[in-house]
Amino acid sequence: MNSLEANIRDNKTKGELNAIRKNGEVPAIVYGGKDENQKVSISKKKLKYLIEKENFLSNIISLNVGGKNLNVLPKEVKYHILNDEPAHVDFLRILPGVKIKIEVPVNFINHDKSPGLKRGGVLNIVRRKVELKCPSEKIPENITIDLDGIDIGESFKISSVKLDSEVTPTIQGRDFVIATLAAPTVMKEPEKPAEAETTEGEPGAEGTEAAADDEKTPAEGEKKDAADKKPADKKPSEEKK
Repeated sequence: MNSLEANIRDNKTKGELNAIRKNGEVPAIVYGGKDENQKVSISKKKLKYLIEKENFLSNIISLNVGGKNLNVLPKEVKYHILNDEPAHVDFLRILPGVKIKIEVPVNFINHDKSPGLKRGGVLNIVRRKVELKCPSEKIPENITIDLDGIDIGESFKISSVKLDSEVTPTIQGRDFVIATLAAPTVMKEPEKPAEAETTEGEPGAEGTEAAADDEKTPAEGEKKDAADKKPADKKPSEEKK
């Protein structure tokens, strides 16, 4: 379980709140249960480190407030609109016996033992997280799906996941799909178009040009014969006066 040190804050103005942020702290609030909401601040550096780790919003954190450890669940992180730095965090108190809703990540194991993946199958993940309703002390770290022996065409539904009897999915009434192992998609290459003309220098180019010359010969001969058959000009004496 991750832990954070929290300082109790009692700011009443926006200027005091900005001063907390300038000092490298992020304002936060702890709520839930019968106790009153508690204003605290935490180190921005340590908070960013935890946020960068996977599944920050689904992991319980031990928050040390004034020397007292308190188990909390991060519920929301608000970011600065310009620099995208964390600006505020909401923490929910974890109380024994109280059920909460939480999104739990899905984890796939034994990829190398799946015959379907070895044959080029594609793991199509429909849900990377599943929302569950469970007691705060029984929050699962993740939902594990074993790919050992899984072949193409098989699917994973929520009914195939082993959960504690007190842990239930918030979606009721249907056996929804988490992932499927689909057949590989093969892209067929388009056929190469035939060349319209033989380019110069390729085999057969000379023969083509020669055939073209032969076709031109009769036309040139016809022109010559037509010139020979042209009637002679009339003599001046034969012209009408």
